[in-house]
Amino acid sequence: MGELKTEKHVEYILSVEKRKDDFVSVVMEHLRLNGAYWGLTTLDILGKLEAVDQDEVVSWVMQCQHKSGGFGGNIGHDPHLLYTLSAIQVLALFDKIEVLDIEKVSNYIAGLQNEDGSFSGDMWGEVDTRFSYIAICSLALLHQLDKINVEKAVKYILSCQNLDGGFGCTPGAESHAGQIFCCVGALAITGSLHHVDEDLLGWWLCERQVKSGGLNGRPEKLPDVCYSWWVLSSLIMIDRVHWIDKEKLVKFILDCQKMVEFQIGQTMLLMSSTPTLELPVSVEFCHDAFELGKRLHCESRNMDIAGLSLLEYPGLKAIDPAYALPVDVINRIFLGN
Repeated sequence: MGELKTEKHVEYILSVEKRKDDFVSVVMEHLRLNGAYWGLTTLDILGKLEAVDQDEVVSWVMQCQHKSGGFGGNIGHDPHLLYTLSAIQVLALFDKIEVLDIEKVSNYIAGLQNEDGSFSGDMWGEVDTRFSYIAICSLALLHQLDKINVEKAVKYILSCQNLDGGFGCTPGAESHAGQIFCCVGALAITGSLHHVDEDLLGWWLCERQVKSGGLNGRPEKLPDVCYSWWVLSSLIMIDRVHWIDKEKLVKFILDCQKMVEFQIGQTMLLMSSTPTLELPVSVEFCHDAFELGKRLHCESRNMDIAGLSLLEYPGLKAIDPAYALPVDVINRIFLGN
C-alpha cells in the first residue's frame, strides 16, 4: 500500500491561491469560498493550517458578505446558503466566529425556510435537502437553531427518504450518497437519527463499495474518491462503518495520488477519481478543460483526505462526520475546549 504524500498535498493546496488568473480559477470564481473551506479544512487535518495568513483569509471572507447577512462565493457575488455555511466554517477553523453579526447571519438563514419545513438555497427559491443540511449546520454552529422550526425541517427531510433507505434531493427523488450525507447529517445535528432505519440505510451505503475498494454514489456507477467522504461519514453517523472493507478503501484512495509533470516545468501531485484514470501529463494550466479543472479543484482532493481522516489514517486530525470540521474545532464551539 502507498502512503499519503502530505507535503505534496499541502504544496498543491497553497499553490491554488496563486493561480487566480488561469482558466480554471476564472470559471470557478463563484465557488471560491466553498473551495477555500475544503482547502483550509484539509490543511488543518494535515496539521498545516498555520501555512496560511489567517488575517488575510478572514478579511477576504468578510468581504464576501452581502448586506442581507448571507455570503456569496466570492467578493461581489450573490448570497447563497452554501457559501454562508462555508464562511462560518472557515471562521470556525480560525476561531473567529465572533467577527460575525450572528443575529444578521442567522436571520438570513432562517428567512429561507419554507412553510413545509424545507429550505431554499437563496432568494430564487430552489429547494433541495442539501439546503436543509446547510441551514441546520450553520445555525447549530452559531448556537441559533431556535431561529427555525426544527420539527418541520426534520419532517421535510424524512419525506425525502426512499424505500431503499436512502434519501433524495426532494420527495420521490433518487437516493444519492451526497444527499444521504446531507439528510443524515441534519438528522444527527438535530438529534433525530432515531427516525432512520439504520440497517436498511447501512445496507444501501455499504453496497456502494465495489471490487476495487472504492465507493460510488449510486448503484451501477463507477467509484470516485469523493465518496470516501459522503458514504463514510454517513456510515459512521449511523454506526455501520464496520460493514465495509476499510483497508481496501484506504488503498483505493492512496492509489489515486498521481505525480504529473507539466510543460510549465512543475511537478504536481494530482488526485484522479479512480486509480486507473489516466491524467494528461503534458498540458499547460491555461489549456485546462473544465473537467480537468474539477479534478484539480481542492474540493475533490480534500474529500479524499477527509475520508482518510474518518478511516483514522495515521498522522491526520480527526474530523467530525456531521459538521465536516476537525473534532477539536467542534469541541471548542460546543464545549469551550
